[in-house]
Amino acid sequence: MEIILVRHGEPRYDEVESRGYKGMGWELGKLTSRGVLQAEKVSLDPRLHGATLILSSPYTRALQTAAIISKNTKLPIEVENDLHEWMPDMKHIFDYNGQLSYEHYIANKGIRNSDEPYRWETYSHLQQRVREAILKHQDHQKIIVVCHGIVMSSLTFFEDLIEHCGIREVKL
Repeated sequence: MEIILVRHGEPRYDEVESRGYKGMGWELGKLTSRGVLQAEKVSLDPRLHGATLILSSPYTRALQTAAIISKNTKLPIEVENDLHEWMPDMKHIFDYNGQLSYEHYIANKGIRNSDEPYRWETYSHLQQRVREAILKHQDHQKIIVVCHGIVMSSLTFFEDLIEHCGIREVKL
């Protein structure tokens, strides 16, 4: 199966910050006007041709990007919950700084040590959940997956830094 991975457009978080959202509330951030333009541009990319389905992360920035791609390609969207962002706290308690959790994740290349103070999602767990979410759609020969850079890197390589609305092509 051919997978066209697309990272969401540039997000904005001013609204969620002004409302005091924490933890998962942060994921309600939508696209900036530049992010909308990025999504419009990527929707015209010839690498998307031949796809028959768009899978999207449930988070607002990815769904908004997927909606723009869907509008321009006329492809249906399905939300896959397991395409959500990497989890800085697997228990969803959020009683610590998520940025510190991320820094530990990066420093340890996604492998948690027994003395790790944070409950972040490991790279191997991320890889497994993303693969399983996509492989549910094996009846399609080519699909577009709109998600997050760190999620995309679980199918490419750990250090892959993906720009907003960047594309990666993989086969599963």
